[in-house]
Amino acid sequence: MSATRYTYLGPEGTFTEAALRKLPESATRELVPMVSVPAALDAVRHGEAAAALVPIENSVEGGITTTLDQLVSGEPLMIHREVLLSITFALLVRPGTKLSDIKTVTAHPAAQPQVRNWLASHLPEAVWESAASNADGAKLVQEGRFDAAFAGEFAAATYGLEPLFTEIHDADNAQTRFVLVGRPARPAAPTGADKTSVVIWLGPDRPGALLELLQEFAVRGVNLMLIQSRPTGEGIGHYCFAIDAEGHVSDRRVGEALMGLKRISPNVRFLGSYPRAEVRLEDLSALRHGTSDAEFVAASDWLARCQDGRF
Repeated sequence: MSATRYTYLGPEGTFTEAALRKLPESATRELVPMVSVPAALDAVRHGEAAAALVPIENSVEGGITTTLDQLVSGEPLMIHREVLLSITFALLVRPGTKLSDIKTVTAHPAAQPQVRNWLASHLPEAVWESAASNADGAKLVQEGRFDAAFAGEFAAATYGLEPLFTEIHDADNAQTRFVLVGRPARPAAPTGADKTSVVIWLGPDRPGALLELLQEFAVRGVNLMLIQSRPTGEGIGHYCFAIDAEGHVSDRRVGEALMGLKRISPNVRFLGSYPRAEVRLEDLSALRHGTSDAEFVAASDWLARCQDGRF
């Protein structure tokens, strides 16, 4: 395995590359663009890269299904870090292009909901076609296959384009969350501001099946930050659920919740415990009474005394 190589959704000039360069270790790694999220993750699975940075969620459209599906299926991988990146788009064109010249536009499919209103207002007749990534869209404009692309302004110089408009975004404070994915390993030590990700498969369909799974978190005071259903491929009505929970697998409340899930779910895939991005300890809410590690230990000691007749 190349311990110094990181892959990412390419080509050069993507928001994913910009997010990857926010990681301090990126300065000492070989950063290799890949044509797709599956290709970036397969390089890790095949030992060609130590890790891959891929988008997993944005604040406008929610989960990135391509990434979720790759983590749900295939040889297990593990999330080791996350990165948040504020997103604004530029409309990139070949030099000399005017707004009235633009008949076709392109970008990654996840970009369209983030610029839909701007596009309807400024280019209502333009035909949209999706690209493999925003930077790939910029490359297609450079090649003359499209008139304009929505991408990061920083991609303009790479592809010899000009930003005709900048700061384009339909939603204020739009962000995309990226995850650094590697091979399964021991999770990093807890920081006190962590996130744990799992995938849970439902058993036989019956009333309350999902509620039963979610109660394993609720009764232990574990807050859920994301829950998204994905089809399993076994037919209509068969789903698994990707879940992000506050806390670290070594926290008693989180560990016991995962144990509870494993008892009642036919399949649980642990995707990792890792530090939450851009969160300070002082900004975290206090734990609900009865859910701290100390209280779990005290309850366990009490049960042991009961079993020994020492109560």
